[in-house]
Amino acid sequence: MIQSIITFIIIFGIIVCVHEYGHLYFAKKSGILVREFSIGMGPKIYAHQAKDGTVYTIRILPLGGYVRMAGWGEDTTEIKTGAPVSLTLDSDSLLVTRINLSDKVQFEQSLPMLVTAYDFEHALTITGEVNGQVKTYSVDHDATVVEEDGTELRIAPIDVQYQSASLPGRMMTNFAGPLNNFILGIVACILVAFMQGGVQDLSSNKITVTDKNLPAYQAGLRTGDTVKAINGTEVSDWQSLSDQIIKSDGKAIKVKTLKDSLVITPKKQDKAYIIGISPNLKTGFFDKVSGGVQKAATYAFTIINALKNLILHPSLNKLGGPVAMYQMTGQAAREGLTTVIGFMALLSINLGIFNLMPIPALDGGKIVMNIIEAIRRKPMKQEHETIITLVGVGFMVLLMIAVTWNDILRLFR
Repeated sequence: MIQSIITFIIIFGIIVCVHEYGHLYFAKKSGILVREFSIGMGPKIYAHQAKDGTVYTIRILPLGGYVRMAGWGEDTTEIKTGAPVSLTLDSDSLLVTRINLSDKVQFEQSLPMLVTAYDFEHALTITGEVNGQVKTYSVDHDATVVEEDGTELRIAPIDVQYQSASLPGRMMTNFAGPLNNFILGIVACILVAFMQGGVQDLSSNKITVTDKNLPAYQAGLRTGDTVKAINGTEVSDWQSLSDQIIKSDGKAIKVKTLKDSLVITPKKQDKAYIIGISPNLKTGFFDKVSGGVQKAATYAFTIINALKNLILHPSLNKLGGPVAMYQMTGQAAREGLTTVIGFMALLSINLGIFNLMPIPALDGGKIVMNIIEAIRRKPMKQEHETIITLVGVGFMVLLMIAVTWNDILRLFR
């Protein structure tokens, strides 16, 4: 159980962090301020502020992560009227460089204020009562705000907000998360190919013997043998070869190779008849790389076909949530590291494709809104975009609850 939990956390953490890093990288390239890049959820246990203003945090719950981008629907700084804050001024006491909202953190030579108004987007000012007098201070463009939980973040003037970036920049920022998931999936599939020593050559009738205790080896078949015919039917690739074994229905089969003619009786294993062979491996460097890429493409097409089937014939039983993912992760962990990495590749590609679905709140929904903006040649109103996003969030929350509940019910069936 511990092994399954640790494996689940590592796999899920890698996939989500790689996804979020895609958003982080292209947001910065597009001039969007990324206020926080978080690994995990909940209360923070570590924080480091980089020179470019991004705070990198590790939070206590090792599930998921997120990127806080400045702008519509992403991140805003809110200070209630009359709220007590402390200001840190520059050496000339002209510009505010830090606004502290937290009572957990104290700074020397800070100026207490009761805030009455502020504008951190356009005018860059803060107004409030200081020592019984109402004063207005200019705020530095790169000033920081210490939030109530102690996290120190950059303010977000309008020029570094999401909506101020170019349309291509915003589209690439939204697409970058799924793109990184596809890259991770491809790299993981290539790694599996190298760990296995090669990739299966399905176009060949040359075979690999998998187990000395199974009928193929005991009858005399060896790795590298070429099977020419089974029961008199010529075979030229793995598909035709395996079809003939399946058709035997457990009865003895006559196998003709380049060297011998053998009689092999298949053995029943997991409701299928096998003789203990697999496709021959292609072991060249470029064979492994291209084989890994082809495996990733096969995963992608399988997932797309499954999604198409789900849309045409909706059913919760075709979906799996965190509980189902945990069960599959546990099974992969028991089978070894190679299986775990292959499973991570499948999950990463699955997350990338799912996130590109045109549902508000997902990356695909945001890209659709970018496309609509390009067609209309003007951005959607903030109020409309917010409502659409909230509808999408509500739908995703309900779907997650339903899928998780269905996963739990499966455990008791």
